Amino acid sequence: MDDTLDRLVRFRELGKVASRVTPEVLDELCAMSPATIDRYLKPHKDAHYPVALGTTKPSHILRSSIAVRTSMDALPDGGGFYELDTVAHCGHTTKGEYLYTLTMTDPRHGWTMLRAIKNKAHVHVHAALEWMRKNAPLAVTGMDFDNGSEFMNWAVIAWADTHNIQVTRGRPYTHNDNAHVEQRNGDWVRKHAYRYRYETDHELQLLNELWRLVEQRKNHLLPCVKVIGTKASRSGRKRAIYDKPEPPYSRLMRSGLLDERTRAKLAAVHETLNPARITRRINQIQQQLIELAAARTQGTRPAA
Repeated sequence: MDDTLDRLVRFRELGKVASRVTPEVLDELCAMSPATIDRYLKPHKDAHYPVALGTTKPSHILRSSIAVRTSMDALPDGGGFYELDTVAHCGHTTKGEYLYTLTMTDPRHGWTMLRAIKNKAHVHVHAALEWMRKNAPLAVTGMDFDNGSEFMNWAVIAWADTHNIQVTRGRPYTHNDNAHVEQRNGDWVRKHAYRYRYETDHELQLLNELWRLVEQRKNHLLPCVKVIGTKASRSGRKRAIYDKPEPPYSRLMRSGLLDERTRAKLAAVHETLNPARITRRINQIQQQLIELAAARTQGTRPAA
């Protein structure tokens, strides 16, 4: 939190409360426990959204030729390994055309990239994969995904072979095999774009602008924790041990895996980020998406 507070003060974003923000107040905020923060913020987070449908269906194509990676397997050495998944913005029904978001996350460092696409046709999935490959801070050397047909097809496998990318898949109906990207689907995609239906080119543009801002805030500014082990309590129950919270940006910068050009590029972006300005624009886009979704669903009823 100290980094975010420092940026808010530096960019003069505290507005009416600026005069009340003393060094003592800042120290108290930084010393506040996560439980206390959650308790204060709970009333603001208790918004409920309708449950959306999922569209992932196991594909039999190429299944026997692609290695299975489970949640118990260790991460590959080095960097460049990513988990991938798609989120359907279909709302209450899977009929007709609707947008998807392709999520790619690095389970070792937490760096995540999002890209909205028109549908799951190969031309759109391929374009999103190519965009992610070119913009990922670490060269993509491995991909792990579920058994959805958007990934389990000859075109995607051939593209991966062309770029020397190793491909693995999870077990059908076993979400823990892709736990990192599944978590991002909920915390990054659903919490920011909600569970409404999006279809149009205008909504596609809004989503991709939203994802750029979410990436900046989540990758650069907001710390996250990583499980580094487990320990048993006196009752024998296992508990996870987490490392010190830090943003994915910090994890990448101290990983020793980035070349100097990429380090300089990321550092330049990081220095200019204003969390308040990012949040304002995210809220504006979210309001536009809500209004567009409301206009589409006016007078309709959820599918049974």
